[in-house]
Order: sequence, then C-alpha cells, then structure tokens
Amino acid sequence: MNIGVDLGGTKIKVGIASEGLILEQNTALLLQKDSLSSTLKQIKDLIRPHVSKNIDQIGIGVPSVVDTERGIVYNVTNIPSWEKVALKDILEEEFHLPTFVNNDVNCFTLGEHLFGQAKGYNTAVGLTLGTGLGAGIIIDNKLYKGFNTGAGEIGLLKYLEKNYEYYLGSSFFERNFGFNAREVFIASQDGNKWALDAYAEFGMHLGAAIQAVMYTYDPEVVVLGGSISHAFSFFENTMHEGLKDFEFPESLKNIKILKSNNENIALLGAAALSR
Repeated sequence: MNIGVDLGGTKIKVGIASEGLILEQNTALLLQKDSLSSTLKQIKDLIRPHVSKNIDQIGIGVPSVVDTERGIVYNVTNIPSWEKVALKDILEEEFHLPTFVNNDVNCFTLGEHLFGQAKGYNTAVGLTLGTGLGAGIIIDNKLYKGFNTGAGEIGLLKYLEKNYEYYLGSSFFERNFGFNAREVFIASQDGNKWALDAYAEFGMHLGAAIQAVMYTYDPEVVVLGGSISHAFSFFENTMHEGLKDFEFPESLKNIKILKSNNENIALLGAAALSR
C-alpha cells in the first residue's frame, strides 16, 4: 500500500491506495499559502494519520516544474511561498519512507494509464482543463517527462494571438462572456444560449489543441480531466468540428478522446509514481 498526495493551489488530497483503489482518504483546504512552514506542516499533518508499517512509499503530485530525480519543486502554481522546495528530502526525513515527486498532470495521466480510461493503451496524452491547460504523456507505456520535466506544455504553444492556455483556461469564460467557468456550466445546464455558445467556441479551440497533440505525439487516446471537463457534453460536438481539418484522416478515425471518470485518478497516479 502507498500514500498518494494530490497538492493543488486550493486544496490537498491525501489517501492510501492499493491496486487502483483508494482505501482511505482525507481532503483539506490549503491554508496560509504565503507561509512555506505552515503549508508544509499542514501536508505532514494530513499524511501522518495514514502512515503505518504497511505503507511502502509516498507519492505526491504538485502543480509545478519538478526535478523528479532530486524531488525538488519550483514556483508552485498559486502557492507563492513555494519557490524552491526540496519536498522529497523533507518528507523522507519526516516519515522515513521512500518519496516520489512529480507534476500533478503527470500524476493524472499516469493514473489514467494504469487504472483509468487510458489503461491498455501504449501511447496516451492526458489533458487537464482548469485554471490552465496541462498535459501529461505516456509513450511506450512509460510516463515521459522530458529533460526538465517540462514535456507536454501544450498550453504554452503559440495559438492565434496568444497561446492555447489563453483560450482553454477558466479565464477564457470571464474574459469573453463575463462569467466564471462554474457560472457558465450552471447556465448551460439551464439551456441558456449564451452559455451554450461559450462552450461551442471553447470546443473549437480544444479541437485545435488536440490537433497539436496529435501532430506531436500521435497518441492512441487523449483523456480529458480537470474541472472544465465536467462540461464535456456541452463542447464535445464542436471539439470534433475543430478536428475536421486534421491532415491525416486515418489518424483522425483511430484517435479516441475520452473524459476521465474518476475524481481520484491523480491521487492514484501519485501513489504509483515509482512504477
């Protein structure tokens, strides 16, 4: 059994995982983000109740660039006090358990590959749609992180007047429609035309981003996660429209684009980081 930790900009999930199942779990809002010592204490306090002689290791996903060999995280998104944190050493010293650290989207993608929608596929890309656009890559059944753990930054590729993230992050809705992503989702469920139009435009941009993924990695499957993916049914049709001019029709016939169906998949991926 392993402990998995999913650290986000607003909350922390910690759980015990075994064979693709979460056996026990606790979640808390991340407090005092301006204080490194306070946030580290909170993480340790959430992990501690799960530590026992039956635990083999700890894995943690963090929204940042990660030196996975040394377990150092840099400039963590939405946690200003985390500029450079030797997280592996800190947690190993505290709990005397092997600890593995990786980017949160990599954990999501690894979880999908091992236990979720991408299971059984040799090559997969996970895309998370939330505050920004994140991507993780599986090549030949292995998580591909790149030299600086920066592989998969599809969101930062130039697109139209900005980049893909500009058009696919949650700020897209506020900037263009005056409502946040949650408000647009609720309005769409009520059938409001302006909200449905917002998702229609969003889907076209997502189709363009998936084209970039296909040209770059040619995966068998793309799995969508993140908070905005809950609205998949509202932008699925235009997403496919945005793929129609892809240059390789046979590849387009074969690609599978699926929505994640496990809210704890990043936690499961974090717990399995040693694989």
